[in-house]
Amino acid sequence: MKKRQFTPEFKAKIVLEILREEKSISEIGSREEIAVSQLHGWKKEFLENSSMVFSQTKIEREAKLSTRELADREQALMAKVGQLTIENDWLKKKSAQVLGADWETKSGFKK
Repeated sequence: MKKRQFTPEFKAKIVLEILREEKSISEIGSREEIAVSQLHGWKKEFLENSSMVFSQTKIEREAKLSTRELADREQALMAKVGQLTIENDWLKKKSAQVLGADWETKSGFKK
């Protein structure tokens, strides 16, 4: 069974719901299928680290965000490069099969 992973945004949303006390923590845990002990841990971590929101400058927070976004973008681009490399290799192979050994000359392809 694969371990579920939750985004920081989801955790914050759930903790804020817990802090509003509109529903009990066990009700929220049942609804979201998350152990109550896990929710208590999130709440504790949230409260312990809440002061950091005010200690960081806006620039520092944005830098962390943009670093994460850049890493995600780099990962997506690397996956695309891999896909295009495979497609390019396949096209070269098929071009040689269809056009013959001198397919590069016939197609105008230059290395």
